[in-house]
Amino acid sequence: MLNRLGSEQGATSLQYGIGQGTIELREQICEVMSLSGITGASPDDVVVTVGGQQALDLLARLFLDPGDVVLAEGPTYVGALGVFQAAQAQVRHVAMDADGLVPAALEEAIRANPRAKFLYTIPTFQNPAGVTLSAARREEILDICERAGLLVIEDDPYGMLSFEGDAPLPLRARRREGVFYCSTFSKTFAPGLRVGWILAPHAVREKLVMMSEANVLCPSAFAQGAVTQYLTTMPWREQIKVYREIYRERRDALLSALEDLMPAGTTWTRPSGGLFVWATLPEGLDSKAMMPRAIAARVAYVPGTGFYADGTGRGNMRLNFSFSAPERLREGVRRLSGVMEQELATRAVFGGTGPITPQRRRGSAAGDAPGPDLA
Repeated sequence: MLNRLGSEQGATSLQYGIGQGTIELREQICEVMSLSGITGASPDDVVVTVGGQQALDLLARLFLDPGDVVLAEGPTYVGALGVFQAAQAQVRHVAMDADGLVPAALEEAIRANPRAKFLYTIPTFQNPAGVTLSAARREEILDICERAGLLVIEDDPYGMLSFEGDAPLPLRARRREGVFYCSTFSKTFAPGLRVGWILAPHAVREKLVMMSEANVLCPSAFAQGAVTQYLTTMPWREQIKVYREIYRERRDALLSALEDLMPAGTTWTRPSGGLFVWATLPEGLDSKAMMPRAIAARVAYVPGTGFYADGTGRGNMRLNFSFSAPERLREGVRRLSGVMEQELATRAVFGGTGPITPQRRRGSAAGDAPGPDLA
């Protein structure tokens, strides 16, 4: 594929391009979005970006001034928090539950922050929580934002990675006005190419193009050409189905290991797609303080504090199931549960309000121990 790109378009793919991105790729992006239910989008309203991260950066530069307020789910994507912090904005978190963003909590946040600039949301297979905003709530959230005159930035990197039927329609598929849709090829093709996009209301598209040109001059013509070749010549729809099957197997392996091995009092989300599980630790455990001991046991997670602007989340952690094979995931959970049991035992002896007796959910794993290849 890349050989063909080099032989057929070598001269142009290594040259400068246009700030908005090639028309060929923008047309293909519209086709990709149509699979998620966003139909009738115009290539003129698509702005190609250097990954999804630049998409968020451009929107922050466009809308935010120092001191402005952004509403976002709690927890939320750590990369977005970095962008908003760089813009000197204040993030106010909105509560979620198993069905995603809580409408009543959003209404309360808007009342408390009537001049908030926008709602930033990952409604489908959320990072880090793994939950998905229900279809009924999607309409309710959009209605609330429309009444308040609040813009919506919908970040949708994982929407095609559904394990249990089709994901709910994106917010942008339900409303055209007031919704900025961001996505990326990093989760469905190649993260190293750094190709994402924004589907923006026509009135502000040109401003985003000008800001992108000032920021990076133009997205990589070579990277865009590689994505275009992939979408043109390769069976990418079938490949997404393969990803879904692989990730479903790994999700199931992680959930099974958590059920069998985690200490009592641990809870976690059960994602129907995406890449992440969000775990809540037994009372008294601190995921950030526990991290060095986990690393010493050769197991890693992301402490929950990284996903909150206010530093909360010490009782949570994000677990990723996309990279490791099922047997490695189980071994990782075995090691992590061992670290947690040691922490609980230490707390029972030296701290806390009373003794805690660590108990594992063993299920069929009574003899669970690492094999020599996993030690």
